[in-house]
Amino acid sequence: MDPHQYCQDKAAASGSSFYYSFLFLPPHRRRAITALYAFCREVDDVVDECHDPSIAQNKLDWWRDEVGQIADGSPRHPVGQALAEVAHDFDLPGEQLLEIIDGMQMDLVQARYADFRGLQLYCYRVASVVGLLSAGIFGYQDRQTLKYAHDLGMAFQLTNIIRDVGEDARRGRIYLPVEELQRFGVPADDLFEARYGAAFRELMEFQFQRAESFYRKAFEQLPAVDRKSQRPGLVMASIYRSLLDEIRADGFQVLDRRTSLTPLRKIWLAGTTWIRA
Repeated sequence: MDPHQYCQDKAAASGSSFYYSFLFLPPHRRRAITALYAFCREVDDVVDECHDPSIAQNKLDWWRDEVGQIADGSPRHPVGQALAEVAHDFDLPGEQLLEIIDGMQMDLVQARYADFRGLQLYCYRVASVVGLLSAGIFGYQDRQTLKYAHDLGMAFQLTNIIRDVGEDARRGRIYLPVEELQRFGVPADDLFEARYGAAFRELMEFQFQRAESFYRKAFEQLPAVDRKSQRPGLVMASIYRSLLDEIRADGFQVLDRRTSLTPLRKIWLAGTTWIRA
């Protein structure tokens, strides 16, 4: 199979909101960002789908080696081959690809976070690094745009954490910091057993406000000169903020269900945001 078609199929099959932010890009940039997204999906799937940590570790080690093969121009996996092809036009440092794998590996060894500082490192590796790489693919003139990309990645990951509280708990993971659970009086068992209450809603409102603060900070740091080139990120932000608002409007019913937007709504948000940006 053609490597880029493999990546395209991987992105489309995921149903992720990221897919909709790529739709209006020129072909060469769309190929590059789709290859990067497919890489993220591959290494994330290792952790989510392998129930044996030792097998997952071996697979992540394989991907570490594949990153080296990408740099040498001899990758074996279709995603690695696609990344190697676009690396000629876009700066995709192997160190940053390895940091993404480092973030995924954290899921193999850590299921709880004592405080937000520890969680922030995780979010940086699995999301902000992706934001930095994406900003380079989209193109920028002002390095201030990298600060925007960093904070937007944080906002996206915090949104994911809010949306997936129940799903993650069923996998034995709690990303909400222990310190904050204790501060709001929410026992971990409430998450595992999907028990709602006023304290849980207050905790989630706190999470909502923090995610919103990262969105605002990101937008404040986006230079006007790069606004058009960074439209894919703005499209993604429009979709994710709409999702976040939907979750809040539903009273943070995230323990026993997963809130999502319809594909039609995502396309509408993508189109209107692209035109207005």
